[in-house]
Amino acid sequence: QSVAVCSWRSGAALRRFLGHEREVTKVTSACDSNRVFSASRDRTVMMWELHGTSGPRQRFPGHGLVVTGLAVSPDASQLCTGSRDNTVYKWDTETGECVGRAAISRNLVTHLCWVPGEPYILQTSEDKTVRLWDSRELQVAHTFPAKRHIQTCCDVSQDGRYCLSSSSGSSGEGAEATLWDLRQTRGRVREYIGHFQTTTSCVFLPGGPAPTPGIATSSCDSTVKVWDRDTGGKG
Repeated sequence: QSVAVCSWRSGAALRRFLGHEREVTKVTSACDSNRVFSASRDRTVMMWELHGTSGPRQRFPGHGLVVTGLAVSPDASQLCTGSRDNTVYKWDTETGECVGRAAISRNLVTHLCWVPGEPYILQTSEDKTVRLWDSRELQVAHTFPAKRHIQTCCDVSQDGRYCLSSSSGSSGEGAEATLWDLRQTRGRVREYIGHFQTTTSCVFLPGGPAPTPGIATSSCDSTVKVWDRDTGGKG
């Protein structure tokens, strides 16, 4: 029910934000911003300031069920939230006002992320699809080809060229991560297969000494795997 700010060097909790009445489901922040956002099973989203008080700076109530998706615009002025109630909301972070709402039948949102430098939001769903929303009118701009399993998580590369989604699965069936072309064909580029249970998250790794770009996935099979983005090979 709390949000902890930790030192990445020591792992020690530096401070803790309190305000939610049930478990926290998602936490996100915008680069170069001191604002942190949290979603909860209490059906609300809260905004906190890293250097402010321990209480919430802003509250965003409105969803009818647990909030499962959370994405903030690069300038932290807008917030997009999604829920198991089949809705996606857009909020003004300064006023707390809801400035957009969209509902799609069976669209149980599992994750949201904002495309860097663009007005688009990527969303995964229990209906096995990945959607790209235009945040300006809060309308679906593109729906990727449906997968065979629930899509559990998504991420977008820093250059905005590619996106990732991960799948549920069991006994080696499903549980793959999928790389999609976000700018040109908007088709499937590659799959990363190797987990034996649901893949719970997928992320693009920041650039480093590796000669090729990498991605990482985590799974209910108790493993984390690092992959070569371009070949699908495991590191």
